[in-house]
Amino acid sequence: MITMYGIPNCDTIKKAKKWLEANQIEYRFHDYRKDGLDADQLKSWASELGWETLLNKRGTTWRQQSDEVKESINEASAIELMLQHPAMIKRPLLDTGSVRKVGFKDTEYSALLG
Repeated sequence: MITMYGIPNCDTIKKAKKWLEANQIEYRFHDYRKDGLDADQLKSWASELGWETLLNKRGTTWRQQSDEVKESINEASAIELMLQHPAMIKRPLLDTGSVRKVGFKDTEYSALLG
């Protein structure tokens, strides 16, 4: 079963959901805020994909962090921040069971799931 991780009010999540539904691909949506976020799973994703790939530095939550936090960011502190503020994880994170993909581009979803 494909799982999409994210937060429901994200525009990119909405686009990705719409694409999956239009292509009749079954998936389960995991809302970080409602369904929680497992530290071990986040560490596994960071190990596989790179914490830099997961950390959303373009969002409001990142911009609200102090300069000290931003300048001293490393894998451990990034994981802690993402656990405290799931909105800081780039969205969506699609897990097919064998492949994890961050972000949404219809061409990449077509290649992965088509």
